[in-house]
Amino acid sequence: MEHITSRKNPSVQQAARLLSSATFRQEQGLFLAEGARLCRDAVRSGLVVPAAYFTAKALEKYPAYAEEIRQAAQTVYVVEPHVAGLLSDTKSPQGIFCVCRIPGLPEGFPPQARAALALENMQDPGNLGTVLRTAEALGVDGVVLGGACCDPFGPKALRASMGAVFRLPVLVEMDLPCALERWGRQGWRTMAAVPDTGAIPVTQADFSQPTLAVVGNEGNGLTPETLQVCGERVTIPMRGRAESLNAASSAAILLWEMMRTRTG
Repeated sequence: MEHITSRKNPSVQQAARLLSSATFRQEQGLFLAEGARLCRDAVRSGLVVPAAYFTAKALEKYPAYAEEIRQAAQTVYVVEPHVAGLLSDTKSPQGIFCVCRIPGLPEGFPPQARAALALENMQDPGNLGTVLRTAEALGVDGVVLGGACCDPFGPKALRASMGAVFRLPVLVEMDLPCALERWGRQGWRTMAAVPDTGAIPVTQADFSQPTLAVVGNEGNGLTPETLQVCGERVTIPMRGRAESLNAASSAAILLWEMMRTRTG
């Protein structure tokens, strides 16, 4: 294992750029994972790990995690604490980091898919990660990131997703309305989530055929173009004074209802 003592080390510099720049992550096809559990989840999910970084303290404190990650990593480094600080996005870093290859994006849903979620222009990485974690937990078949969604492989989204993005089929569609029209022709029911009392209450929605629920931006909701192409509009009935829910909360309720009532 190579011992790195300088923040100017080229390998460390590249890893630090992966932490801070979504553009650089996309260009390199790599991202940086932080933490014992997240790095181990990346390994167990079959991701390629070109490099792993450990502090000496982390090797002593998390020996089982470290050994599993070391076995999978192509190159292993031991870094000094001040070097590890350059790679961390948390207040209390554990001293374990992995450079991982971004998994290939699927071109469509799995053949037997019947329940999926589309997100349009979701900008909060915490919300995005939470939605991905919820979707995986409930057994959703895939998630579509439409328009200008934030990067699911950024540090905050990764932590919030708890590794769900490693295992859940995630599709990217820059032109979401066009993609929704295509799925509609393929037999998918498209349901736009809206805060509109005139829409179908989600508790009364029909999820018996393949359904794609569509949730919009945290502040502005769905774009008019996306609303226009969706076959139905559904809403979450609310009795309190709040006019709308957080996007992640809305998605969780929609997905729960979809998976609870799904047949076949």
